[in-house]
Amino acid sequence: MLMGQYYEGMELHRGDKILIVRFTSPHRTISTCRAEGGLTDDYDGMFNQQGCEPTNHMHGVQKTAVTDPAEYRRIACKQHGLGSEKWATLGTAANMNCAAVAVESFRDLMVVTACTGGVETNAGRVGDPASFWETETGSEKLEAPQPPPHGTINTMICINKELTKGAMVRAVMTATEAKTAVLQELAVNSRYSDGLATGTGTDQIAIASKLNTGKPMTGAGKHSKLGELIGLAVKKAIKQTLLRQNGMNPERQCSCRIHLQRFGVTKESMLRGMAACLNQQEQQLLEDNFSCIDKDPVTAGAIMALVHIRDKYAWGLLPETCLPELMGGQAALAACSISGDFSRFTQYREELSPSSQKMSSAEFLDLALKALGLGFRDKWTMKSQNTDNKERGGEKKSN
Repeated sequence: MLMGQYYEGMELHRGDKILIVRFTSPHRTISTCRAEGGLTDDYDGMFNQQGCEPTNHMHGVQKTAVTDPAEYRRIACKQHGLGSEKWATLGTAANMNCAAVAVESFRDLMVVTACTGGVETNAGRVGDPASFWETETGSEKLEAPQPPPHGTINTMICINKELTKGAMVRAVMTATEAKTAVLQELAVNSRYSDGLATGTGTDQIAIASKLNTGKPMTGAGKHSKLGELIGLAVKKAIKQTLLRQNGMNPERQCSCRIHLQRFGVTKESMLRGMAACLNQQEQQLLEDNFSCIDKDPVTAGAIMALVHIRDKYAWGLLPETCLPELMGGQAALAACSISGDFSRFTQYREELSPSSQKMSSAEFLDLALKALGLGFRDKWTMKSQNTDNKERGGEKKSN
């Protein structure tokens, strides 16, 4: 199915489990294609193919993508009748029906971006522990967290102007920054560490620029209009495909649990941690209303701020000597946010301030859950007491 001919020289098609960019005039291409990728001027196009299901599915052809990328490309080109093997090849488990296309233009310059994406299981932060070591005979597994390696952001970009070889490389950098900005804005967690994700372990990209259009463009960074268009188009397309594939959007990410997830929390452990401050009746009330508490914007905002302060310590922006004051104060705000009574801020801060200037991820999580538990404990009892006090005051006046 032809999805669009966005400028003269390229066509975007979607077929059975595949998204195809066909060049109808020469293009310069740079790609992460494992079969003769890199920079070339003689490709016929590029494609992004779904090779398996996102979870617990790896068949023979998909294994070939890892063991023999050139053979995998040959099979794919033959299967889809592409006529040659001169194609930049991207592979994924993401659904092609969830692909998103974004177009940005300025005067006679156009950037077309087609993305697929999933980040539920494979999102990671650059520098996270690696899971394998590549050897001459294959690969060796390393002792590191190994969630299911499914979840990939694949990006194809077409530009209707010729770029220099250096600008092609710079365009990859700009597109990568745009992808990371989306993950930052959506607060996507790494599955391999307690950091925020910057991508997935299997992200791929292919960028094409139309040749013979006049003087080649030399700039694709943030200061250039081309760089701006690349950034805008990539951000729009990735946000849209993550919404379609994972149901991920800002509203969904407004959640205490999601922001604490990278420190090891689950719904069950979150309930247990908060329950330490509650009696049996309050525990049941919390469990019955967990979703409303978890998604409350004021409470979630306080937890987001607490997590952000913790990150500033981890990155060295805040001195450890200030940890008790800052952590205790922000945890107290979280307790006030869920209770709805900010008059107890000082009491909460005294109860929640860490006694040490060091804090592990587990200790941080305990602090956050204790703050939420204390606030929920007081959410209704304090209102009941205030109501009783008002009623008593009214009785005295009437007497």
